Amino acid sequence: MKEIEENCGVLGIYSDNPVVKKIHLGLHFLQHRGQQYCGIATSNGKEILIQSHKGLVDPTFTREDFEILEGKLGIGHVSLRDRQPMTLHSKLGDFAICFNGNITNSDELIENLKKRGYSFWLNSQVELLSKIIAQEDSFVDGIKEINKKIDGSFSLLILTPEGIIAARDCLGFKPLILGKKDNSYAVSSESRALQNLDIEIERDVKPGEIVLINEKGFKTLELMPSKRTAFCAFEWAYTASVDSVIDGLSVDKARNNMGAMLAKIDKGKLEVDIVAPVPNSGIGHAEGYHLESRLPLKNVFLIDRYGDRSYTQATQEARENMAKRKLSVLNEAVNGKRIVLCDDSIVRGTQIKKKVKELKKAGAKEVHVRIAVPPLMHPCKYGISTRSYDELIGTKMSVDEICEYIGADSLIYNSLENLVKALGKKENELCLYCWNGKKPFEEKQRKLVETE
Repeated sequence: MKEIEENCGVLGIYSDNPVVKKIHLGLHFLQHRGQQYCGIATSNGKEILIQSHKGLVDPTFTREDFEILEGKLGIGHVSLRDRQPMTLHSKLGDFAICFNGNITNSDELIENLKKRGYSFWLNSQVELLSKIIAQEDSFVDGIKEINKKIDGSFSLLILTPEGIIAARDCLGFKPLILGKKDNSYAVSSESRALQNLDIEIERDVKPGEIVLINEKGFKTLELMPSKRTAFCAFEWAYTASVDSVIDGLSVDKARNNMGAMLAKIDKGKLEVDIVAPVPNSGIGHAEGYHLESRLPLKNVFLIDRYGDRSYTQATQEARENMAKRKLSVLNEAVNGKRIVLCDDSIVRGTQIKKKVKELKKAGAKEVHVRIAVPPLMHPCKYGISTRSYDELIGTKMSVDEICEYIGADSLIYNSLENLVKALGKKENELCLYCWNGKKPFEEKQRKLVETE
């Protein structure tokens, strides 16, 4: 089993006061996007200062870190993959960089640069991006070069003594949001971090846009052309926090819409007593089912407040351990009940199988599983997901076979048409590769041997 390679969040702030504590708090509100590593870099106008840790944001940063990280400009990062931000000394000056995304041709690009004399320390994707940028004559030229060379997704932040440069790939796979309040200006992977810092949402960074953030506010440096968008639909279904708004669509509203679609499928066909979520990601979907069906909404699991997201753990063993610790059955709510159980997706099927079994052991008469998205048929190439077809139960079994495997009395997924309708966007505005296998762009077929 390969490890999950990507899930992370970025945050950048300019303020007329020291920013490190604001960034630290903002990263706390992005912690759901990555729990293995965290880091902050600041600029005091003279030098780039950086501290990074393995672990969660709150317990790993110390008073000494706060004292070191002086300055009114800063960027931060939470990740499952590696320590970011990273710093570079280059002909463009000193800078720090962090990003959210996945570069599918990174190995080829790294080997190409090595042949040209470049050395790498970690062979990491953020290291690759930093070296592509550093060989150009400006940060804007460097980002444009990234956009030409890479296959995949990125939302990145570059910290310089003059300001923060924020950029989003031309298809807009990963969310990136701007906010401001008084003399503070910020950029974040999700609006949640800004809202909880009392920073008002200004707008989304446009796909292909490169923005400078400093004491003067926001300035668009470049808008790279794009034929279409490819917003990640899984952000609304699972990845993003329910209190975020992404590209104009509330995550909570999107999940309610998905749940309502499932209720419409069941209308007049299913007799049950209660609707229940698999917390936390299934809550919005269950609420939507409840509002559409008018069936009682009931919690059947108690979520451990100290538990973490099981899907975004780095290994399968860690996912199983977290899932075991995170949820316990509320026996009184379950005994004798016919239950519609809502969740965001089924990947391997092991966790939902255990939950169905636990509910029936607690006395549930029936458990009908309803899934907000279609069966996952392709490993995600552009962000968080599994990294092999072997991990996707939808590629091995029919829906009826999956239903039997997980021990449910019935199983229904939303159709792709329903998912698109729930998001209120056109199909060609979304990345739906996980389900239909259609790449939102033609991958670059090029010889990677370049001359100076």
